[in-house]
Amino acid sequence: MVIRVFVASSSGSVAIKKRQQDVVRFLEANRIEFEEVDITMSEEKRQWMYKNIPEDRQPAQGNPLPPQIFSDDRYCGDYDGFFESKESNTVFSFLGLKPTLASKVTLFFNFLFLFVDCLEPNLPKEVNLE
Repeated sequence: MVIRVFVASSSGSVAIKKRQQDVVRFLEANRIEFEEVDITMSEEKRQWMYKNIPEDRQPAQGNPLPPQIFSDDRYCGDYDGFFESKESNTVFSFLGLKPTLASKVTLFFNFLFLFVDCLEPNLPKEVNLE
């Protein structure tokens, strides 16, 4: 299974560039293998992306903007869908992947810190290991 992130390397929009970077950095940080597909370098790839986004997920006007995310040929979603899945800790499901042990450990510690913060909100947020 290959995660493909369709991006535009020569986009003039700062917002699009930031969204693309957010997706790519998240995937890299979580060691999720992916392929970055630059639609500005290939009309064929751009048309493939447009054609494979379900009609009900197309914008009301114009063409879909990058980043667009696919798992093999299955459309996962756009940046908004990715962001929502990141906020709800469901990115692996969004991408059609099984969670890794590292992601489960991260989720556990996030929950643990949230739980401790509820019990003792005045505890320092930084841990000094020295």
